Amino acid sequence: MDISIFRFNVSSQVSKCLFLLLMVLIIRTLLLSNSFRSVSINYETGLLESDSRNVKMKFLEVPQIVWGLNNQKIALARACLTARTLNRSLLMPSLSASLFYKEINRLQPISFDKIFQFEKFNSLCNGFVQLSRYSDLTNQSSMIELHKGSGRKWTLERDIDQLNEFSKQDYDVYETIRVLGKNPFLWHDHWPVSDYAKVFECLVLVDEISKEVNEVVSKIKQFGSDGKSVALNQSSYVAIHMRIEKDWMIHCKKLEQRSNVSDICSSKEEIMIRVANLETLRPPTILYLAVATELLEDDSILVGWKEGMHVVDKKRLGLVEIYEKYPYLIQSAIDYEVCLRADVFVGNSYSTFSSLLVLGRTQRMIKMGVLHECGIDVRWPSYAYNMKGEFGGPRQWITNFSDSSLRAISYGSNNVSCRLQLSEGDWVPDDPYYYYITFDRFDSINMAVVCQLSEAYSTRTVASV
Repeated sequence: MDISIFRFNVSSQVSKCLFLLLMVLIIRTLLLSNSFRSVSINYETGLLESDSRNVKMKFLEVPQIVWGLNNQKIALARACLTARTLNRSLLMPSLSASLFYKEINRLQPISFDKIFQFEKFNSLCNGFVQLSRYSDLTNQSSMIELHKGSGRKWTLERDIDQLNEFSKQDYDVYETIRVLGKNPFLWHDHWPVSDYAKVFECLVLVDEISKEVNEVVSKIKQFGSDGKSVALNQSSYVAIHMRIEKDWMIHCKKLEQRSNVSDICSSKEEIMIRVANLETLRPPTILYLAVATELLEDDSILVGWKEGMHVVDKKRLGLVEIYEKYPYLIQSAIDYEVCLRADVFVGNSYSTFSSLLVLGRTQRMIKMGVLHECGIDVRWPSYAYNMKGEFGGPRQWITNFSDSSLRAISYGSNNVSCRLQLSEGDWVPDDPYYYYITFDRFDSINMAVVCQLSEAYSTRTVASV
């Protein structure tokens, strides 16, 4: 809860904001001890430190990235942020085309640029993180190994100390730091959600996959109640990420037992009831089910829905051949983008796939100036069907951009809310006012300066949040 501390009456709007920022700098100087060290110090300098040291570009090499699409995206982002912290460029890592525990005979590396646009990534992330090709190396023998620790004794603090050590100037003599050990998804997480979001935003699908996405979306929008591609009264659609596959139900039930939480698993019937009670939906409505049909106990997911809901999946749309010509990773990438473009999304808050989708949709809302997500008349709403919301429907859900780590997205959470919480440095339009949010983090204090750049107000608030 925000607590107002000071209110100032200053002559001009700009001087008020500058004065508040100056106050934060003073407080920071007083509270920060000389012994306090944070990886975030490196964020501000990033790759630019290479220029100030007058040295050639330095690189970070990481192990092959594995598991599901969104686990791989998180691992990639964590590797990029690690490289940023070490003031290095990340050598383009290999992704995995399939899930090793489902398709052992098809497990093989796939290049990053077969899924995402390499040049576009560097263009969008310019000045924040950077990818490089192995052909950029000039001396492959100039390399030092960084062994990632594991187990309970390898604490968050020890990991930070290791990163700080390898970011020192002494290691500039090595062109490449090669990380050995665990998949980057399992590395300790030192970065806020907002930093991850910046990396995810730079991931743009290659043209071939984007064309397939366009084809799927077009088929969904054309599908009519008679199943003969007769358009409905509206071209919008709802995407539902149904986690009811056999492997998921085994996993989520074990997770419920370990965590003593009962809101993780949802049956097909429970999902149907929650969606039927969703106030946002106005029949006739197209429902696209993003589900691995080959892993279902039965094939009855298209029946039993509320009248006026026209339910489709890949098979009903005649898209099986499009998906089957690609490995798992690309199939998942297509479904992810299809769900991202949906007018309404409903997923499971303990699914990484659903959680990253909501993050992407929240980013889109912020860019369009949507500050108040709660309610039925919002743009690109998202919901968690495993959490009960108003009128017995799914609970409204947006990403908490003020989280200091990605844990809630990586491993799931029942802390689902429609309250918009922003991160440092966001310009947020809220006509007719504009806000600039900044945060300075101390050991146990978050100071936020909110400058309302509007002539309608003559006061400013420095708030502790």
